Amino acid sequence: MENIWLWLKTCDQRLFIYINSSWTNSFFDSILPLCREANIWMPVYLFLLVFALLNFGSKGWLWILFILLTFTLTDQISSKIIKELVGRPRPCRDPYFAQYVRLLINNCSTAGSFTSSHATNHFGAAVFISVTLKEYFKDWRYAFFIWAAIVSYAQVYVGIHYPADVIGGAVVGSLIGYTTAKFFNRKIGLPGLAAAPF
Repeated sequence: MENIWLWLKTCDQRLFIYINSSWTNSFFDSILPLCREANIWMPVYLFLLVFALLNFGSKGWLWILFILLTFTLTDQISSKIIKELVGRPRPCRDPYFAQYVRLLINNCSTAGSFTSSHATNHFGAAVFISVTLKEYFKDWRYAFFIWAAIVSYAQVYVGIHYPADVIGGAVVGSLIGYTTAKFFNRKIGLPGLAAAPF
């Protein structure tokens, strides 16, 4: 069993080096650090806020409340429970591995590496949006998974998470988002639209 974990860790580190140091270019170096920042995605948040309020009335506020609840759950479970239990150092903080890291941001957090809270939060939101707004966005809902994947990939690219951290975060976040979305649909649900927007 120990050999399996060692092999997985080695694969994780090798993939990290490919993403962080080999599969790079100047465009990604300038854009991916920004993709991690919440302010960059403010138009997405604003669109969802306006869409919910204009189309769903009072239930729109409940939808907003539930997506905020989803964010809270994903963040707290990732940051306060899983990271504390696993205790994996970030690649940029690992004394045996930091020399291989190309750090593209000014700060390397001292918080644990597994799971990535960015990945957990964004995949949780993507799944919640996809499940609750499936009938309204149709195939456009998959754009939210692309959004979550870009944010997650950026975490590895800039040097602060291993690939396994964002994969684990994506799985945990997706499970939480699916759970809150199914609860929302069962207990509250959204009204139909007079005309589908897409």
